[in-house]
Amino acid sequence: MSLRYPLLNRELGILGFNERVLAQAADPSVPLLERLRFICITSSNLDEFFEIRMAGLQEQMQDNPGSLSPDGMSLQHCYDLVVERAQKLVHRQYRLLHETVLPALEEEGIYFHGTDSWTDEQTQWARRYFANELLPVLTPIGLDPAHPFPRVLNKSLNFVVELEGKDAFGRQAVMGIVQAPRALPRLVQMPQELSGFAYGFVLLSSLLQRFVNELFPNLIVRSCNQFRITRNSELFVDEDEITNLRVALQGELPARHLGNAVRLEVSAETPVHIVRRLLDESGLSEKDCYHVDGPVNLVRLMPLPEMVDRPDLKFVPHVPATPDRLVKTANLFDAIDQGDVLLHHPYESFQPVLELLLQAAQDPSVVAIKQTIYRTGTDSPLMNALMQAARNGKEVTVVVELLARFDEETNINWASQLEAVGAHVVYGVVGHKCHAKMMLIVRRVTENGKSVLKRYAHLGTGNYHPRTARLYSDFGLMTSDQMICEDVHHVFQQLTGIGGELKLHELWQSPFTLHPKLIDAIRAESQNARAGKKARIVAKMNALLEPTVIAELYEASQAGVKIDLIVRGVCSLQPGVAGLSDNITVRSIVGRFLEHHRIFYFFANGDEKVYLSSADWMDRNFFRRVEVAFPIKDRRLKRRVIAEGLSAFLGDNQAAWIMQSDGHYRRSRPGKTSRNAQASLLTKFGC
Repeated sequence: MSLRYPLLNRELGILGFNERVLAQAADPSVPLLERLRFICITSSNLDEFFEIRMAGLQEQMQDNPGSLSPDGMSLQHCYDLVVERAQKLVHRQYRLLHETVLPALEEEGIYFHGTDSWTDEQTQWARRYFANELLPVLTPIGLDPAHPFPRVLNKSLNFVVELEGKDAFGRQAVMGIVQAPRALPRLVQMPQELSGFAYGFVLLSSLLQRFVNELFPNLIVRSCNQFRITRNSELFVDEDEITNLRVALQGELPARHLGNAVRLEVSAETPVHIVRRLLDESGLSEKDCYHVDGPVNLVRLMPLPEMVDRPDLKFVPHVPATPDRLVKTANLFDAIDQGDVLLHHPYESFQPVLELLLQAAQDPSVVAIKQTIYRTGTDSPLMNALMQAARNGKEVTVVVELLARFDEETNINWASQLEAVGAHVVYGVVGHKCHAKMMLIVRRVTENGKSVLKRYAHLGTGNYHPRTARLYSDFGLMTSDQMICEDVHHVFQQLTGIGGELKLHELWQSPFTLHPKLIDAIRAESQNARAGKKARIVAKMNALLEPTVIAELYEASQAGVKIDLIVRGVCSLQPGVAGLSDNITVRSIVGRFLEHHRIFYFFANGDEKVYLSSADWMDRNFFRRVEVAFPIKDRRLKRRVIAEGLSAFLGDNQAAWIMQSDGHYRRSRPGKTSRNAQASLLTKFGC
């Protein structure tokens, strides 16, 4: 992996992260069904990688053949290197599935019945299931001049069928296509008495391939093979031309399933001439074809752990804790008045955030609620609480980010529902995604005998999404600090209105002050180091790509600043290079939960500045998004963030991958004492 080429490094870095995720599936210390889940997660991540990143590379090459990337490498060469790495990753994924995970599942009584081993009784059962549950909803398409090759939907499961003979109209049959509707389950459980295993399953693909002749009566089926096409799923909205963003997006969404082909996946035994036909029809080359030994969509195996009642093969369920102060104080506003409240998800519950909103919706003293929404899910109690607040006469303003990738349709639906109950819905600033996580509540209180309006805020590093709050590690802060709350008010004012940049007291905000404030903080550490003072930077994030920040970190390292970076995904900084980055370490943590915190720590001559943020250190977060970083001012909470969010992960020697100076990662090796940060935090919070 060469760090000389940022574009190549980014694409290979994404694949590298997925290699680390896949390594979880090979780790015998991970429960077996969770290992299968990690294989599925890798497949899901790869789907998005091809839909967005590889699709973008292909578009650039088509628009400018022979062109160079901004870093001087030919786009074609960059693409070829990424394809080579992706092919190896896919091969490793299926090999791990077949050689390790499936045999281990069989030993535990969980078995996939292939058609070549069905007994007569199993075949009869399968035939009945096909006739009753599949045949009525399947639509075979015969290819002839009146039926050209169909434009199959993005990531749909399809079968290409070679045929021989003449149909009822005397037409010579050559080929047919069968698309499996997405409503059909990809996993079918066989009755235990027939299976002989506690949990026996048949893949939809096995059922269809075994009985595909029923779809083409009186014809000879010479072969039947799975295939799947991944398409470009990036939505194009001309921000200079649109007058209504929601309407523009609604017009683009249907086309997402029919974009240009990016990748072809075929079963390994598919004949060469069939593969050639599929590539020609898709407009793809051989290098875009991925021959897989098994189902062409491993994501469809994701439901299996929930279908198998074997708690011993899964992570021990955890019940998130609730801070004592919130348990003892029924009114959350009173609890926040006693001091800032820090929530560490998923170790601590997301429920207090929802409860704060529910109490605000019902409290007669609350006059206004403002909220940003990036991702929240299709069935969101939080959105229902906002609608309840609007029905109760509160002034509700919601900034909905319509361009949250793959959540556009969900957010459009929520926007419509909010407007229907009288909430004010805005879509932020065209050209700048609103990625900040903020809630502001305005409440009338009595202070010193006078009735005044008081603000309460919640700020977080993660989305207002109850489900992902159980899977992603994030911090959230509830505060009535009036300077922070006033800053939040100003950010909302910028998002909903029109006016000049407003000066903020405590928050760092993209696209205005976050980047320069961060640079200033790094330079201050460099100055202290040059003056012989202790200097230290620790930061945790999902990605590090922005070149100016990287250059400043190199300068700080050369000045003597000790820098520890915890970067889960892509990192373009090169650590441990003599004379350049001797004092910098980079580690990636991959474990049970998705590490999602963004934490920035600066020793600051002993004052220890700690900021939490919604922003990674990437160009888009600094310059093309609305993001905020907020300080942790309470000394006790600051120590918690340092201990739980930074120190624990710097000491992890089980789930940590250490980046080498050449850009490759090596898994940390446990010493005499094995330390897993996530496991220790689960223990600490009694989860």
